[in-house]
Amino acid sequence: MRLLLLRHGQTTANVRGALDTAFPGHPLTDLGRAQAAAVPAALADEDVAAVYCSNLTRTRRTAEPLRAERGLSVGVRPGLAEVRAGDLEMRDDEAAVRGYVECLVAWMSGDLDRAMPGGEDGHHFWARYDGALDDIATRHPDETVAVVSHGAAIRVWTAISTRMSRDEAEAAQISNTGLAVLERRAGRWKLERWSSDPVGGAHLLDTAARDVTGDAVDDVEDETSGAPTAR
Repeated sequence: MRLLLLRHGQTTANVRGALDTAFPGHPLTDLGRAQAAAVPAALADEDVAAVYCSNLTRTRRTAEPLRAERGLSVGVRPGLAEVRAGDLEMRDDEAAVRGYVECLVAWMSGDLDRAMPGGEDGHHFWARYDGALDDIATRHPDETVAVVSHGAAIRVWTAISTRMSRDEAEAAQISNTGLAVLERRAGRWKLERWSSDPVGGAHLLDTAARDVTGDAVDDVEDETSGAPTAR
């Protein structure tokens, strides 16, 4: 299976750095809708046989232009939802953002016992997210599938499934409509390509947004400390 793991378009929560992970989630911004509209042309060379997304509004809206252009339906899988923030939901303060990101780093480093404050631990996240992708791969073993999901979830799952080093995992940034392309062979995932910028082009990147679920770990730490961040 060839997996096109695409992050959703920008939301109002992404702009201000709020930890928006609960259902149904914030809507796309005007830029987010433009990012989503650019996806079909960006993936024109990909023979997409199926489209899936999480149950959150932002992934469904991002998947719609590709679905319409290819004449496909969209399979909704709740297991593909974002890493849940638990007690940190909708907070954007330094303590909350650091707590969330530190948990992500722990999972990417193999400590799945750690739990988000008031939320899921790494084992629960892995079971639901990898389980959803495994089911999709079983249904489409020899096809290319586009899956629209979420920044933190994509980063954590890709880091674990492809055995990234800690440095690689922490540096992995995925802007809205950024893309990870993976191949599954004999039950193992291999990362073919990681595109940090929006697939429609760097002109669709909002450099002023405080995107805590998509930015590299060092960038998030700089933002929460008030230090200037180069992007």
